[in-house]
Amino acid sequence: MNDGEIQLQFPKPGNWQEFILTAIYQDADGFTRVARYTPAEIPAEQAPAMQAVVAALVGLAEPWQAVQVWARLGKNALTLAEDGTYILIDAVSLTVEAVHAETKGRRIFTVYDYPAFVITDPAAVAFFKHFTTNQ
Repeated sequence: MNDGEIQLQFPKPGNWQEFILTAIYQDADGFTRVARYTPAEIPAEQAPAMQAVVAALVGLAEPWQAVQVWARLGKNALTLAEDGTYILIDAVSLTVEAVHAETKGRRIFTVYDYPAFVITDPAAVAFFKHFTTNQ
């Protein structure tokens, strides 16, 4: 199990091409590391997974726009196995702080508000591990 976290900050809510990705993880020696990336520093092979995260964010109710996202990896999604049993699989769960376009109020949205914030796509799991595995 990976104890890392990815934080995404969107300085201009609704502009998904402009962000800062911060990866927080433990290195091989057990020390906490923090690494920051701009969109230009995201490897091309990781771009589709980033798009999956953005697609989940676009699903927020219209006046709300994400300003910060916390992504965590866990075994928090069920899938049906071939033998008919359910098993837990790796998934990236998002917690989103959003600002209201008109009132400028802020709110936290979780997977309980938007089930689409549980991303089971293997590319999203690989994206998370890419940035939070002992580098």
